[in-house]
This record gives sequence, C-alpha cells and structure tokens, in this order.
Amino acid sequence: MADVKRPLITDEGIQVSAVCPVIISASRATDLPAYYADWFIHRLRRGYVRWVNSYNPHLPYYVSFEDTRAIVFWSRNPLPLFPHFDELDRRGFVYYFQVTLTDYGPEGLEPGVPPLEERISTFIRLSERVGRDRVIWRFDPVLLTSSLDMNTLLSRIAYIGELIAPYTKKFVFSFVDTTYSKVKKQAGIWHFRSPDPDEKEIFIKGIIDMNRSWGITLASCADDAGYGPEIEQNRCVDDVLLRMIGQHDAALLRYLDTHPGKDPGQRPACKCIKSKDIGQYDTCMHGCVYCYATDHAKAQGNFEKHRSSPEADTITGETFVQQRRIDRDIQSYLL
Repeated sequence: MADVKRPLITDEGIQVSAVCPVIISASRATDLPAYYADWFIHRLRRGYVRWVNSYNPHLPYYVSFEDTRAIVFWSRNPLPLFPHFDELDRRGFVYYFQVTLTDYGPEGLEPGVPPLEERISTFIRLSERVGRDRVIWRFDPVLLTSSLDMNTLLSRIAYIGELIAPYTKKFVFSFVDTTYSKVKKQAGIWHFRSPDPDEKEIFIKGIIDMNRSWGITLASCADDAGYGPEIEQNRCVDDVLLRMIGQHDAALLRYLDTHPGKDPGQRPACKCIKSKDIGQYDTCMHGCVYCYATDHAKAQGNFEKHRSSPEADTITGETFVQQRRIDRDIQSYLL
C-alpha cells in the first residue's frame, strides 16, 4: 500500500503534494546524525524535506512528517544528535539506532571516523541515554585485506564486544559486497575483499563462541545464506522492535498491523519493513573506502553546499526554485 499523500506548502510558498510516511529511515544513504543532525531537527520543525532521487535528481519529491511516528537512525557517530534527544522525546517519536562500530583504522579504510575509543564511549553513552534495546551494534562490512586476516579481525571484534555487549542486545554483520560499482573500484585500489567460504565459517564460529559471554542476539544483514540457528536474518527496520519500544503508540501499532511484510523496494534478501529514507547519496564525509553510497569527491562539494544553506529542504542546500533555474540554464545551453 502506498503512503498517504497530502498537500504541502514549501519554504518558497509553493503548494505541492507530499508523501506522509509513518516510518522514516535516517539514513541508509548518508550518516545523517554525524553530519546533518541540526539540519534534520530543523526540517522536523518545518514539517517536511525534499528528497533527492539519485536516478532522477531534478524531479521534486516531498516527504512530510505529518504522520511520522518512528525513526530509524543509522550512524557511525551519533554524538551530534545527543543535544536533540529531549526534543525528539517531546515530539513523541519512537526511535532507535543502528550504530556501525568497526575497527579498520590500522588499514586506513575509515579515515574520517573518530578514534575507536571515542566511538566506544559514544556507543555506551547512547545506550545509557536511550536504553540498550534501542542501540544495535553493526559490524558492517566484514572484509579482509592482505594485512588483515580473519583471526586478527575476530580479535578486534572481541575487544569491542567485551566493552559494549552490556549496552546492546544485538550484533548485526554483513560481508562486503564488491558487486557495487563504487565498492568494486575501491576494492581494486585498496586491496580489500570479502572472506571466502572457509573464512566465513571461521567468522561465524568465532562470533558464536564470543557470544557465550556476550549473551546477545546475532544476526546477518540482507543475507539468505543461512548460518545456522544461532544467527538470525536481521530486519534493520524492524516491526518486532518497533512494537516493543513503541507499545504506547496506538497510531504506530495500527500502522504495523495494517502494513505487514517486507519493503518491496529493498534487496531480495533484505527483511526490513517499509520505511522512507530521507538521506542523500554522496554526502557522507567519513571517507570509508568500502562505501557503496558515496563518491568522496562529490561528497566534499555537497558538504560545502550544505554549509552555505544549512536549513534548506534538501541536504545539499539547493531550493527547488534554485534548482529549476539551474535546469532552465542547462536546457538553454543545450539548445
């Protein structure tokens, strides 16, 4: 069933039609909490965003927060969002975090993320603030290099896990997917790869052994391989979790009752329920070389655009009026 559409008045005073999703993803496409937390809160106050479709960037697509009851945050550094938790709570949103906490610093694969110890501290503080049910640990992606073997990788995961397992209830992993064009290109430059079948078996056995002391749920993301009864197939946008943490929200529960099943817009192996992502590709500044969502040269330029218009209805700052003018100029040039 499609999201409800309603009329909306934009920042420029133009009446448009906007979709009104109940669940927002913020975001698979960029680290919105790390780099655009203030923008996100401003847009919540304004009541809408204009989402940019990477395949058709000049077609306006408006997303209203009128019906929004739940938000799934994705981040490597949620710290900039901390000052806004009280407002999110006052507005009554049900929310939780997918926090990617990896350790590829020695290989130089994550040049823009904070030091590991800072990220561990932030993870713990986040859990203490919102509850361990609402902070999910992602080790994503799992990859190897010529200097990083599986035993070393598992030792790094064990170190992190011993510190943060008391502050989460789930560990989610996925193996790097080099079929994405951006990832394939970077894999050739940085010489990283997905584990082979034997290495994957060692990985699975390793995390199961670790979990004897952690005592949390283990889950794989968008992977139908089947790793045995100890490993669940994850739903990152999770109706079960939303029901638990949002049991007080009758509107959210009604939506979950009437919209069962996976999001058809996601990959076949993805088990997520439907949400609307409001992020924008090529805007994350972490610089992770294995990222499928970011051209890092474009991201720098887009971040500068954002800084010049930090409250616009898109992350990159161009208002719809400005974009229409650019489109007309391009069309005139082509003619």
